[in-house]
Amino acid sequence: MRNTRTQVAIVGAGPSGLLLGQLLFKAGIDAIIVERQSGDYVLSRIRAGVLEQVTMDLLDEAGVGQRMHQEGLVHGGFDLLFNGARHRINVNALTGGKNVMVYGQTEVTRDLMLAREQAGLPTVYEAEKVQIHDFDSAKPRVSYEKNGQLHTIECDFIAGCDGFHGVCRASVPKGAIKEFEKVYPFGWLGVLSDTPPVHHELIYANSTRGFALCSQRSAIRSRYYLQVPLSDKVEQWSDEAFWAELRHRLDPEAREHLVTGPSIEKSIAPLRSFVTEPMRFGRMFLAGDAAHIVPPTGAKGLNLAATDVKYLSSAFIAYYHDKTESGIDRYSERCLRRIWRASRFSWWFTSLMHHFPENGDIGQKFQDAELDYLVHSQAGSQNIAENYVGLPLNFGE
Repeated sequence: MRNTRTQVAIVGAGPSGLLLGQLLFKAGIDAIIVERQSGDYVLSRIRAGVLEQVTMDLLDEAGVGQRMHQEGLVHGGFDLLFNGARHRINVNALTGGKNVMVYGQTEVTRDLMLAREQAGLPTVYEAEKVQIHDFDSAKPRVSYEKNGQLHTIECDFIAGCDGFHGVCRASVPKGAIKEFEKVYPFGWLGVLSDTPPVHHELIYANSTRGFALCSQRSAIRSRYYLQVPLSDKVEQWSDEAFWAELRHRLDPEAREHLVTGPSIEKSIAPLRSFVTEPMRFGRMFLAGDAAHIVPPTGAKGLNLAATDVKYLSSAFIAYYHDKTESGIDRYSERCLRRIWRASRFSWWFTSLMHHFPENGDIGQKFQDAELDYLVHSQAGSQNIAENYVGLPLNFGE
């Protein structure tokens, strides 16, 4: 058995674990990251692509924002499509100059992985049988197997950045944790294609046939989504069927400008709202998808994970540099206040834009009326714009 000592053991090498590791490195705090998948597998996961200003600032703080600023697409607004017509929400004007940036989560992960590799920082990929131990004591440990050998990491703190199905949350005694969950009766069928986007900004479409989203990863790569029943399988959807259905859900101008092509990735993702309370258990802290999941409507998942990491890194820095535990003690409370706000917005936006057959014709009329209010009311437009770009880190404190 091999023993290693570090200050913070991070479980999970997704964007939240890598970002935490980079921020701690910048502050002179030692951390080891343990990941059960390979690096190539982590990079193969197709995820969100809209970054809030808070997330952009964090990537700059971590020293990995250069390529993001070079290649990312700055968006000052987005379109809401309903009743066959598009209406632009001018986010920049409505929020005092704030924007969002389209830059894929895969690219964020790639930048963080490269920075960690160049700095020679320890990351263990393809770690088997990862377990956490004694996190309710002063001497927590993480163990794993690699190439048939047992390894143990002794540490001061454990950061659980290992996702919804990870070992960290699963290791918490049932009586010490409360989970809140809503599962939606549909999923998103997503297609990635090397085609120019149909529009220079995102289009969120409400249709009697179901929701659609026109997004992008670059000026030559597009990402499109369709609301589909949970019973649908990817194999049922040919590229031709996908493009045909997307056209049905768009307005005439978008249909005219839609460029189709072969898909380079196609998948169906279920939608859920999930929050766990609390997010601290002794010396183990949950962050990102390990603690919360939001529907992708409004792209809050990665941004919430980034703000968790900001609060957690600040707490660790205060502990080691200033010898105070105030940040650690307030971590869960601060995160959850922000998480519930973003979860509410994601639930509301999902409920507004998707088709719910069980609500009948009157449900569609209610959606139409609310959308009409939002785009024609300064207060309504400002509300959605403010939530879309993300609330400040210290909002309400």
